[in-house]
Amino acid sequence: MASLSHTPANLGIGTLGFGTQLLEPPQEQAVDTDGAARHRMPRQPRTGGSLLGVTAMAAGLGATGLATAGSAAAATPAQPPAPAPALSVPDTASEHVLSADPGLALAARIQQQADGQRTSVEETARLAAAQEAETKRAAQQAEVQAAAERDRLGTLELPTANYTLVAQAGPHWAHLNTGLDFAAPTGTPVTALGAGTVTSAGWSGAYGYRVIQTLPDGTEIWYCHLSAISAASGQVAAGTQLGKVGATGNCPGLLPGSAPIGPHLHLEVRPGGGAPVDPLAWLRSHGLQP
Repeated sequence: MASLSHTPANLGIGTLGFGTQLLEPPQEQAVDTDGAARHRMPRQPRTGGSLLGVTAMAAGLGATGLATAGSAAAATPAQPPAPAPALSVPDTASEHVLSADPGLALAARIQQQADGQRTSVEETARLAAAQEAETKRAAQQAEVQAAAERDRLGTLELPTANYTLVAQAGPHWAHLNTGLDFAAPTGTPVTALGAGTVTSAGWSGAYGYRVIQTLPDGTEIWYCHLSAISAASGQVAAGTQLGKVGATGNCPGLLPGSAPIGPHLHLEVRPGGGAPVDPLAWLRSHGLQP
């Protein structure tokens, strides 16, 4: 009998190799040489082609799926990762409470303003106290310096007796007169305020006869309009006669058109030999009361 061959047509595999139908092959009888027929074990179906076909189809489908997925991934732009939500962490628990309760926040602002005002008041008071303390310190220092100067100058005394103050010193003393005028009869003795040195004596124009005494601290005392000079130079002690009251030089009245003052001692005080200062204030600062 004719034997069956395992062809693709018999196996049911299509031209593309994707068929999966398996045919049960007919049983063949083997013929021996003696002509006796005997049965053979049925041949196992050749499934290699089918399995390969299935595997190829699965691989094709897998490749198609991957290609589709790749196309979809390529068509969809990559989205950046969403940023993490910002976390607002209050510095203190009180800030969280204030933000949650407007009433407490308002009260806190009012308290803060009150604290600021109190701080401003306290700072103003502190500055005022510091200024007051500085003023007291300056006054104390001035007093200490005055006391030291008095000790340095020694005992002071008024320059003449039996006098009348004609030109009172004060805020406008420099506009009326640069010194203090002691009106007294001509020839009244003029004595040194304190111990010092006579550094100049003689005629001085509008000042008439003038004696300049320099005290130990450098202050110059000018004795002017003298009628006579008694000490022309050298060291002198307090109370030493320097000259006599007179009316030499220019002795006009204190006001324009007024009568001349007449005999008097014109006294000027010039610290360090500089510009004149209020002689009345200077005398009082040194314990003298003209």
